[in-house]
Amino acid sequence: MTSAPQKPSTLKVIIAFALVYIVWGSTYFFIRISVHSIPPFMLGALRFTTAGLIMLVWCIIKREKIWVIKDIKQSGISGLMILFGANGSLIWAEQMVPSAVAAILVSAAPVWFVLLDVSNWRVNFKNTSTILGLIIGFLGVLLLFGEQFSNSLKGGGAENLPAMMVIILGSMLWAGGSLYSKYKASGSSATVNTTWQMLIAGIAFIPVSLIAGEPEHFDPSSVPAEAWYSLIYLIIFGSIVAFSAYVWLLKVKSATQVSTYAYVNPVIALLLGVLIANEEISWLQAGGLFVILASVLLINFSKYRKAKQPVLSVE
Repeated sequence: MTSAPQKPSTLKVIIAFALVYIVWGSTYFFIRISVHSIPPFMLGALRFTTAGLIMLVWCIIKREKIWVIKDIKQSGISGLMILFGANGSLIWAEQMVPSAVAAILVSAAPVWFVLLDVSNWRVNFKNTSTILGLIIGFLGVLLLFGEQFSNSLKGGGAENLPAMMVIILGSMLWAGGSLYSKYKASGSSATVNTTWQMLIAGIAFIPVSLIAGEPEHFDPSSVPAEAWYSLIYLIIFGSIVAFSAYVWLLKVKSATQVSTYAYVNPVIALLLGVLIANEEISWLQAGGLFVILASVLLINFSKYRKAKQPVLSVE
């Protein structure tokens, strides 16, 4: 008798999604604080190298198999695409582009996931709820930040078009790297994959930082405490906690479902602004929140319906 593969616990999946949704929703704010005091490529090197080394020590303590060349190569490729290419683009661009505009551009990631996930084209493009969810989700993000986006363009946003294009290209790299991580990952644990992704990406930032001459113009004593605190937050929560949850989710859930983080992150960013910075929320933004949540439900609707179907065993 053959049985269906063991599914991860619902509670574990919910916790992982919550970490990716909530923590990454706050990273736009903390990246913006850090990058105004710490050069972008140096920030990437400090963030991911430190996180990778911490994870490496943890893997050694847990006696994980970490020195498998094939695993290092595969994790390195996805890490360079996701963290060095995509996240590095976001860090660099947030020097010029407001975090709200960056959140809008990154929110197109679910579209890139569907377009680049060739092996699931037949499933995704036949699924009406998935397609409607993707479209409605992007419209919801535009409602959420439409006013800020418009004001940004009126205030000289044309000068930021190159940076905005970089964010879009980075979003495509993120989707491509995530799909590579999902389909090409070895049998290693998500912890090992995450470790090498961060460590290799962090090391890749170092020569770029040197070529850009960042160390020559960087004075650590001039960096305010809030920038260092933001960097620590990005290392521990943004990288080690949330990214580990993300890599694990890619293993156990569909890429389309996991990509919904890009719609929810702006919602979290806005709510944090209201709760922490005492920002006001308009009725238009409130409508955007509900539209985005509805889109996530639509994208996941068919998955939930399929999960409820009984699994037949073959004897």
